[in-house]
Amino acid sequence: MSYLDRIAEEIRAEVPADLIPPDAAALFLIYAVLARAKGQQTTAEDVHDAWTAWMSGMGEEHQSMRPFAELDAAVRQEDEPFLGAIHRVSRRLDGGDSRS
Repeated sequence: MSYLDRIAEEIRAEVPADLIPPDAAALFLIYAVLARAKGQQTTAEDVHDAWTAWMSGMGEEHQSMRPFAELDAAVRQEDEPFLGAIHRVSRRLDGGDSRS
């Protein structure tokens, strides 16, 4: 298991199970890269871009696969649990021990 796999697992553990899409291992690896590259500076737009890249890589299409700025507020809000998970894990990676 690589360091990115471990970070991906930590992020996944921070997200409510009912929100995790099937076959999401690659998605959480992308989130792990965001945690390392941007940390607490990761935005909801970054999370959405990661999801869109993951969906594209799987050959999927979805009405929300468009720029974040074009999404309505309710759809944008769907990225928040993932963003919060990335932020919490990033704080731990940075040496903070907060799980909030």
